[in-house]
Amino acid sequence: SMPTEMLLKIFSYLDAVSLFSAGCVNKHFYDLANDNGIWLKLYSSSLQPKWTMCKTKSKQTETVPLGCAALQDKKPGYWKKEYILKQTSAFKTRVMRLVKPLDPYTGLPCVNKEAMRISGLSWIIVLKDRNGKEHVMEKPKLSFKDTSVTVLWCGRDWPCLDILSTLKLFGVTPLLPEQSRPPNKKGPRRFALIAEYSLANLTESSVAVGADELVQLFSLNPGLLVGNWKEKNEIAFIMASLHYNQLLERSILGSATVQDAPPPNQPFVDDPDPEYGLHDYSLHLDLHGRSCMYLCGTYNGLFCRKGDIENGYLRLTVVSLKGSRKHWPIIGTLGICWETDVSKGNVKGCFMMDLTLLDDSRKPFWCFSAPLRMELSSRPPGLYDHMGHIFTANYADAEGKVCVEFVWLEETKEYLVVSLVLYVSTRKVNSWYGTNY
Repeated sequence: SMPTEMLLKIFSYLDAVSLFSAGCVNKHFYDLANDNGIWLKLYSSSLQPKWTMCKTKSKQTETVPLGCAALQDKKPGYWKKEYILKQTSAFKTRVMRLVKPLDPYTGLPCVNKEAMRISGLSWIIVLKDRNGKEHVMEKPKLSFKDTSVTVLWCGRDWPCLDILSTLKLFGVTPLLPEQSRPPNKKGPRRFALIAEYSLANLTESSVAVGADELVQLFSLNPGLLVGNWKEKNEIAFIMASLHYNQLLERSILGSATVQDAPPPNQPFVDDPDPEYGLHDYSLHLDLHGRSCMYLCGTYNGLFCRKGDIENGYLRLTVVSLKGSRKHWPIIGTLGICWETDVSKGNVKGCFMMDLTLLDDSRKPFWCFSAPLRMELSSRPPGLYDHMGHIFTANYADAEGKVCVEFVWLEETKEYLVVSLVLYVSTRKVNSWYGTNY
């Protein structure tokens, strides 16, 4: 019953976040909270730090007609949108500036964790059932590694798996990050789609990574694990492994409906000679089980000769079975640790692999974080079979393949990496360098 003019006067004292909240009350408040005069005032005040304190009277008088003209022929909410665009653009620039310094070993930003904290970035998953109803899962547990972050969601109110159709993974940031108040999940937020997965026929269409007494693990590319209770077809937890390469860009720059696409790589001026092959590549590799690290290593000077190109792949040998390179011992027993509100466990015989391959200019060439499972090798007996069984773990995507061999040492009760070979797609190399292998 309060007059509109009086409400507008009250609204003119509110900050941007409070205006968003007021606009959610009802249709009348929404229209008032979109008033161009209020938002133009906020927009102008956000520019003030760039102005000098001393201004001539002539310049001050010039702003009045500009302000009046800015209110004419503008649809309601125009300056609200302009204010949001300005704030989000400044926020993205500030975050991207934070992650410019690179780690010399991984070729990735040095302060990923700090940048995520400053930006208020978090991740949520949205489960959609066959009736179109959406279930939002928040409050994940985070585990940071050198080149990735593992995000775990667990709870008691998961919908039945049989009725679910899709799962979407979003990066979420405050819509107005310039505010001094801490991020509030009930406040205005911005969603950026990172990946979308199909959950239809999950147990039949997905890769089974492993199981223990309570849960089964199923892998969905890229880097998602769904844990199901074995006794009933219900979700126990969901785990996502996110590689730092372009993680902030995808979590901040994308929209709620379209995934952010990285800019195309610009080929180098000194393109490599296909006769010479690749050279001076570097690999940083982490093997972990979410909460524990099994292996962390860096190899430099990787190369590929023309004879190593076969069947559409270039072979980069990192660890050789013949012993030309040092073998890697595994710390502890390989497995993926999981937990829910009521129980914990460890699925043995599987692990998370974070791979970062750098080209000869120390630029990230191929990066991923994904779950892998170990299988007993079927190859004929060889050099290490007298020590214990040989196990293999393989990974493949559109950019390449990874083949790892482990030997189980009975005396010390530990695994040893005796072979690690990367197969990089020639299509990936050709698009990267603008050449033809």
